Amino acid sequence: MAHSSEFSRAREISFDARELTGALGDSITVLPLLVALALTTSVSLPHVLVAFGVFQIVWGIHYGLPLSVEPMKALVGLAIVGVLSYAELAAAGLLAGIVLLGAARFGLVGRIERVVGEPVVRGIQLAVALLLLEAAVSLSVGDPGIAAVGLLVVLGLAVVGRLRESALVVLAAGAAVAVYVAGVPTPQLPAATPFPAGGPSLTGAAIEGTIAQLGMTVGNAAIATSLLCADLYDRRLSADELAGSMGVTCLAAVPAGGVPMCHGSGGLAGKYAFGARTAGANVILGIGYLLVALVAGAALLAAFPLALLGVLLAVVAYELGRAAFAPVEELPALALVAGVGAVGVVVNVGLAFVLGAVVYWLARR
Repeated sequence: MAHSSEFSRAREISFDARELTGALGDSITVLPLLVALALTTSVSLPHVLVAFGVFQIVWGIHYGLPLSVEPMKALVGLAIVGVLSYAELAAAGLLAGIVLLGAARFGLVGRIERVVGEPVVRGIQLAVALLLLEAAVSLSVGDPGIAAVGLLVVLGLAVVGRLRESALVVLAAGAAVAVYVAGVPTPQLPAATPFPAGGPSLTGAAIEGTIAQLGMTVGNAAIATSLLCADLYDRRLSADELAGSMGVTCLAAVPAGGVPMCHGSGGLAGKYAFGARTAGANVILGIGYLLVALVAGAALLAAFPLALLGVLLAVVAYELGRAAFAPVEELPALALVAGVGAVGVVVNVGLAFVLGAVVYWLARR
């Protein structure tokens, strides 16, 4: 009887104002990253948005929770800064999907997390944050006046405690400028073709990026999200179960023109903080992504101010960097986070991940 009660509670769905604001809590960093990716690579933004819309709805209804669906930040961040091409990003997404499905099938997620260690995962987050910040500066210097205006908006909202929302505000301002320059776009359905932006290319860089991403995915998207579901929603979802759904998502989305996607504790916490309590938030956000996909064409993207994109990336970099250090208190762990981050920026994130895992394992021994 208790199981039946839990099942019915999990399947409740609502579409009230709290679910609407909760939906926004998951889009605060997602949309800026997707726009940045579309502006710096050959990815098709309409196809990416369709994939996000579909899987927001699918996993929300499947789990009966406002579960987060986010881009795999390490891989997407590396593509934005030019370390990975779109073809390499697609290959990395497919490889990550295969590994996640295999790990879920054999219950390996917990074992992987114990070997890698949280400081190493946090270090990769820091490395990606620093790379995004570097890209933000290079984009902003192209038009320092517009960048300064965007920065003032961010700082003003930060003063009143609305830093997270500032990314959406700047994104909306950039979209308004793009509509003014390019005109109101005509709604158009994305073409239903496999790999619309080009086929995958498995290279050394793609493998290195996948290794680094899997460390973040195991720690943040699988294990941390599993714990947060229990803490916030009193639901027991295993980390391996979540890894399996992320594997399915990557393998289904990437061939359809999407990007590697995962669940995330940050997005789940954001939805909860903004009011989401049911899968209604996922349905609302999924429909929103699908509607935006109809008008997010190449002309609109070409008119988006790149200096404002730099400001957006700076906000995302700050949030990602802050998350890397927030839960770490002990000095050795802080040193490992900083060291992995530094190696990731100076050399590459794949080597940083491997070296960090070795150091963590030796330290535990």
